[in-house]
Parts: sequence; C-alpha cells; structure tokens
Amino acid sequence: MIYLDNSATTKPCPEAVEAVNQALTQQWGNPSALYGFGIEAAHDLRAARQQIAAALGAEPDRVFFTSGGTEADNWAILGTVKRLGKRGKHIITTAIEHHAILNCTKELESQGYRVTYLKPDSQGRITVEALKAALTPDTILVSGMMVNNEVGSVSPIRELARLTHRICPDAVFHTDAVQGFLKIPFQAKALGADLISISSHKVHGPKGAGALYISPRLKSFPALMLGGGQEGGYRSGTEATPAIFGFAAACRAVSATFREDTARERAMLEALVQKLSELPGVRINGCHEAPHILSLSVPGVPVQNTINLLQDASICVSAGSACAKGHRSHVLTAMNAAPEVIDGAFRVSLCRDTTPQELDTFLEVLKRDVLPRARR
Repeated sequence: MIYLDNSATTKPCPEAVEAVNQALTQQWGNPSALYGFGIEAAHDLRAARQQIAAALGAEPDRVFFTSGGTEADNWAILGTVKRLGKRGKHIITTAIEHHAILNCTKELESQGYRVTYLKPDSQGRITVEALKAALTPDTILVSGMMVNNEVGSVSPIRELARLTHRICPDAVFHTDAVQGFLKIPFQAKALGADLISISSHKVHGPKGAGALYISPRLKSFPALMLGGGQEGGYRSGTEATPAIFGFAAACRAVSATFREDTARERAMLEALVQKLSELPGVRINGCHEAPHILSLSVPGVPVQNTINLLQDASICVSAGSACAKGHRSHVLTAMNAAPEVIDGAFRVSLCRDTTPQELDTFLEVLKRDVLPRARR
C-alpha cells in the first residue's frame, strides 16, 4: 500500500506504539491515586506534558489534554463565548476552517451571535487586510487555522493575532494548528495566539489524544468538563494515559528530525508539483505552502472514480477533509473554483515516511489509469 492521506491520519511511529503498550501493560495506574503506583503514573503524566509542551514551544502548565483536535477546537470556541459573551456578539473566523470550527459557529449563529467568515483569495490565503476590515468593537473571538487541511495554505497567524489584540484588546485569538504542529516551525509562547489546538494522530501518535494551549494572558477560562478536577480543573475525568504517553513519544521522535523531515517533504512535494504541471488535464489547486499537502483536480473525472482507480493500485488519497466525506469541498468553493474543478479535486498528503518512489508510482498510475478518463 502507498499511503498518501497523511493529513487524515498518520501511521503511529514505533516509539508511540511502544509507549502505548507500556502504558497498557506496565504504567496503567490512575494518576489521581495517592499510593506509589498512582504517584508514578502522575509523574509520567507530568513528563508527557513537558515533552509535548517542549515540541509546541509552550509552558507545560498551559497545555491541557483533550481527546483530539475537534474537542480542542470546540472548547476554544464555546469556552471563549462563555467567557466573553456578555461583552459582545461578534465572532470572526474563515470560510475555509475545519468543520470542528464551522459547526460551532453555525450553532452560535442560531443563538444570536453574528459571525463573519473571511473569504480566501484564489490560492486559499487569508490576509491581514481582510481581518482588519472585519474587526469591530464588539468582536470577542477570532479563529483562524494555521495550515489549511485541503490546499495547504499557511495563514500569517502571528500578524493576525497581533492585529486582533491591537484593535480589540479584550478579544481572544484562537488558531487550529492541527495541520501546522510539527509541520511548520512555530513557538506557542511567541506566536501571540491565546488558544492553540493540536492533535496526536496527525504527528504519528495514537488517536484519542490532543491538547489545547491556553495562554497565560487568559488568567481564567471556562472548564470543559466538571468532575474530579483533573487537568487543572479545566477537563475533569481520568486522563487517557496510553494515548497521552503515545502522543508524547511521537512528539519526541518527530521533533528530533523535524527540520530534516520537513525539508525532505518540501522537496518531494515541489518535485511532484513540477511533474504534475507538465501533464495536460491536471490542475493544481491552491498555493500548497505547507510541506505536506497538495490539492489537485482532474476536471471531467469525478473524484470518487479517481479514488477508486488509485485504490485499485493500492494507493490511498483523499477527496479532501476526512471529516467532511460526502460533501463538496467548502474550501475550494470559498476559493471560487469552477464546479468541474471542485468535483474532480482530491488531496495528496505526505509525511516523514513518504518516499520519492511512492510518488513516482502515484504519478504513473495517475497518467495510466485516471487521465485517459478525462479525455473521453
């Protein structure tokens, strides 16, 4: 199998698998217990938090574990509204966010909040000027994703956060960094975002773990879950230590070779783009600024046909976001792509394990099995 859907999920690295196994067989104590076995688990949990915080460039005591990116996004949006909803009713996000954001804002619109959806340019970019024009005195929240999960555009988060805080000092700035964490360089402490969402299974860790970074600027933030007071009282419930320990192990492993891996991914992606640009019938969508995401279309060939043809050759690609299957891409729609481009669009996404040989095979199968369908 040639796996080119790494933006949907990544293969857990050996270090993460070993950490999960250790947690299930040897380190399975409850971190809240007061005897030695539980205290050891609590120590291991602190170490995992420190390791993930180090990869994020954050203070360990500002990293709070969740079940994944969707939960972190929901907490960021709904928690901010709970905190600041009496100060204003205006929220700004983008038209190309993950549905973990968009479905929250739709729900808030039904409750009387006014939401501005910033439109991208034709390459999928969100500009500082667009945000500046949208900010109002009653804006309480701005949420913009760091790396778009379909077309790979990278937003200027530092500049967007700085502008938000300058014009609306009380507003909260959140970024969904699920596709940016350990893919493009940034440090949470220097980014300027108040809230940052990340996920384990996008960085070769197990599913079921993620985190929300809550900046020290937010001296208080509404709790997500009430109960025994775990996660500093923000998210009660016994911590999912196997997933968290696997997340930490993946962060250590990926951080160790981050620069080399992303440089190699970038080189492979650019070589693939060059070869694809020479093929009649293939369209590149967006700016693919991130090193691991490429959207392309074969207009005239429905995307499900393309996926099936590639799958017959044991090649896995995606029709777009794995969390929005069966729906037309809202990202390409917001970019004003032509209907035939949207209907023929699919995503190729790389990781540290991807090889040039795999991309060459993908290219050959695309030319042999898919492109002839576009000429019929």
